[in-house]
Amino acid sequence: MEEKIRELLPELAEIEDGALRDKVVAAYEAALERGGWQPEDMARMPFTLLLEPCPATYLEHTRAVTRCAVAVGAAMAEAYGSRLNIDRDHLLAAALLHDVGKLLEYREEGGGFVKSELGRMLRHPFSGAALCYEFGLPAAVVHVVATHAREGEGSRVTPEAIIIHHADFMNFEPFKL
Repeated sequence: MEEKIRELLPELAEIEDGALRDKVVAAYEAALERGGWQPEDMARMPFTLLLEPCPATYLEHTRAVTRCAVAVGAAMAEAYGSRLNIDRDHLLAAALLHDVGKLLEYREEGGGFVKSELGRMLRHPFSGAALCYEFGLPAAVVHVVATHAREGEGSRVTPEAIIIHHADFMNFEPFKL
């Protein structure tokens, strides 16, 4: 499973800290197993249940958010230099994991995707943050996963959290037009 996750999410290789990279993969392995998914399922499950039909898969959305976040982080680092500290490894890890809770929030039923029992009680920022905490990801990464969606309004305290929040909505809002 680990090899397939690394293949499907090539941005993992951009995380310089090997221990951090391994924790991201471990969190994905656990989420996939607990949700009853195979890594390949990320390429067919919707990234949201709020749009019907959903125009992009979980995998497409995760990779797009990650690429947007990295590009924004690089542009800001170039513009502001040392006046704004952006941890690129944390940015990458958090972007890749921002929706990992959806692997627990969704289930397949009748040829479609619906909320799981857990998903009816907890949205993905909560389950994703708990999963990241369980696997020893840094508090800064757990914070982003917990606050990237509406649950985080007024509580984002790092540049990485702000960047990923906006990258996520940039990859959702245009599909609502």
